[in-house]
Amino acid sequence: MRFGLCCLFKAEPVTFRTTTAKVLLALSRRDALAKASAVCLHNAENLLLAVRAVHRLGIGAFRIMSPLFPRMTHPDAGYGLDDLPQAEAIARNMAAARDFSREHGIRLSFHPDQFVVLSSPHAHVVANSVRELEYQAFLADMTGADVINLHAGGAYGDKAAALKRLAAVVRDLPENVISRLTLENDDVTYTVRDLLPACADLGLPLVYDVHHHRCNPDGLDENEATDLAAATWQGREQYCHISSPREGWNGNPKPHADHIDPADFPACWVGRTMTVDVEAKAKELAVTRLMQDLADRLETAKRGNTER
Repeated sequence: MRFGLCCLFKAEPVTFRTTTAKVLLALSRRDALAKASAVCLHNAENLLLAVRAVHRLGIGAFRIMSPLFPRMTHPDAGYGLDDLPQAEAIARNMAAARDFSREHGIRLSFHPDQFVVLSSPHAHVVANSVRELEYQAFLADMTGADVINLHAGGAYGDKAAALKRLAAVVRDLPENVISRLTLENDDVTYTVRDLLPACADLGLPLVYDVHHHRCNPDGLDENEATDLAAATWQGREQYCHISSPREGWNGNPKPHADHIDPADFPACWVGRTMTVDVEAKAKELAVTRLMQDLADRLETAKRGNTER
């Protein structure tokens, strides 16, 4: 089992920068490209620092932040890599991050923002979403990331119709998007049971989020849901998500806590080959604490078996 860190660090000296379309559009085109170039180079350099840091910490996966190259897809402020004066250095750092990750077995992924909605009934929303996915696939090509994970979006009063729209869009996506695309159950609308038929129809893997499943149950127990999701990966390493509720299960269960309560880690996951992204506010501190908590639990269980 490998554990994954999501996007940012709490204590490690790794940072990512951003900019806005408003800032870029206020500059001359030359100055805007220079600013975008500086931000992209900083982020590419820090992606390399990030994968080195997670390897040193014993973390086996890293989710790359979506706006690594900020505003690249904006209709007015956008740009291509070749437009940037530091394009060669940016590409070199991205390739170094890819090569380091491959050498050390670090799995990379993307999880586009909530505005990427393929099931929307609005054509402009879908068009913007497809453009964003093509950008994410461009980054994935550069880094070797094998997963671009999506939520199915809203139901718009008819889940079946929404999933039908999603399927039609997916079938027309470029190969470098489809080959990485996954769907994830969410905490409000689409359950594991809802998404399994769509995943089977489209040949897409299902990322199983156990916290979302607890918030939005569907009659499947966690072992059943894990097994059914695993089957959709067709021999690839399964991807799952874990988080704990900040207010506990007696309060609002949806906001994420700083750390993972070891009691929230499904017993049926122990011993499985899978990637588990840890969605917790304390970032790498939460991942390493969970890894230690689970190792301690396993050691205690071994001692108990020996004593018996």
